[in-house]
Amino acid sequence: MNCAALDVGASGGKLFCGRFDGDRLSLEPIHRFPLRPVSLQGNLYWDFLFLYQQLLQGLQKAAAQTKKELKSFGVDTFSNDFSFVDPAGRLLSPVFCYRDRRTRLHQPEIFSRISPKELYFSSGNQVALFNTAMQLGAMAAEGSPLLRPGPHRLLLLPDLLCYYLTGEAAGEYTVCSVSQLLDFSTRDWHGDILNRLTIPRDLLPDIVEPGTPRGTISNIIRAEAALPGMDVVSVCEHDTASAFLAGVAAEPSFLISSGTWALVGLETDGPVINELGYRYNVANEGGCLGHHRVLKNVMGNWLLQQLKAECLSRGKEYDYSDLERLAAQAPPCRMLVDVDHPDFFTPGDIIGTLRQRAVYAGPEAPDDLGAYARCIYDSLALKYRWCIEKLEEVTGLHRDVINVVGGGARDALSCQLTASACARRVVAGPCEATALGNVMLQLISRGELRDVAQGRSVLRASFGVKEYAPEEPGFWDAQYQYFCEAFSL
Repeated sequence: MNCAALDVGASGGKLFCGRFDGDRLSLEPIHRFPLRPVSLQGNLYWDFLFLYQQLLQGLQKAAAQTKKELKSFGVDTFSNDFSFVDPAGRLLSPVFCYRDRRTRLHQPEIFSRISPKELYFSSGNQVALFNTAMQLGAMAAEGSPLLRPGPHRLLLLPDLLCYYLTGEAAGEYTVCSVSQLLDFSTRDWHGDILNRLTIPRDLLPDIVEPGTPRGTISNIIRAEAALPGMDVVSVCEHDTASAFLAGVAAEPSFLISSGTWALVGLETDGPVINELGYRYNVANEGGCLGHHRVLKNVMGNWLLQQLKAECLSRGKEYDYSDLERLAAQAPPCRMLVDVDHPDFFTPGDIIGTLRQRAVYAGPEAPDDLGAYARCIYDSLALKYRWCIEKLEEVTGLHRDVINVVGGGARDALSCQLTASACARRVVAGPCEATALGNVMLQLISRGELRDVAQGRSVLRASFGVKEYAPEEPGFWDAQYQYFCEAFSL
């Protein structure tokens, strides 16, 4: 069976063709494109029309590659961003980027309507500026007419793409679950949060479970783009939910989905919402039944992306393997930062921010590209350890293994530092976990696979992993203690 999967991250998108022969799964990248926020008069937006155009181009390539033998399609993206459509299908607003400043500007007014603690215990989501609830709260504070009752509907980004392919409007559970607007007890929108933030319930779509068919590509799109009539499936549309589905460690493990963000967590039977979770701002996120996630967001490879972009702006181009090589040559832990400091959240002078926020191991601050890259690598690995220890406190669950999935699984230095800093064995892979989780759920939806357990078994047989053992435990224990003391963690 052939199926297509679009995986959209905050730095770009990739469309894959998955092929399953009943025993093994293969995954071929068909189309890639960059995606970056567009700044306009101080606000940040996504170019949705470009994204939609790239989706169609990717599907056209996949159809040609398979001689139009594509059976289904699924899309996963980052969470929280959205737009509105009217009954005629017209797009009523641009898609703001979750890094836009408006949530920070209106944060005091939003929290005057519902306190951070109330919001956490009601939704189970982390309290963060980028959440859909915060974005809508900012719109309410600005008096946006789009939040008045009417026939238009709000659709989160992956649902928006599915809508323009099929004409069917719905909200997929996993991406809705991280909006900070969902009630985990009912698996539906949270009435009290909506009322407190003055968000009309009728603006929100009905929620469907992962694996739900969303119809077929509409006749209009088939004619315009010369596409076959494939099914569109609501996969786990939140990219992290898809990535965690593809965790292949043979034993219970912590998972790190390593991309622009690093999502550090573990699977549980259901939500874990308690005082410790609120203190450490731990997120609960929905998945397929039985695959709930409890995790922490870490700034992740966003910092390396910003370092790469700053070098390019200065006329020097480096790829990620260059940064990894330079970091590996630099001495460890000479400068450290808390990677989740708010100053790193928005694009800007990353080198200046690293200098300003770093603590140093000696009187002379290192000042070269390798040192800045190494600072990011070391600091991420130490922050992963902190997150894992806090997740153990919150859930009462211990894991001896970390399964790193996503693009970061290719980065040998990052995986080795993670193993050493966290004093746990690392299983790295699969690299394209998000797309594989997307494809897996399409196969389950069509009856090609029984369940997630069988899907993971197929992934283990189809894709290799690499293992890393901890090194220099005494050194890393000392660095971790210093790291926690320096940043009052």
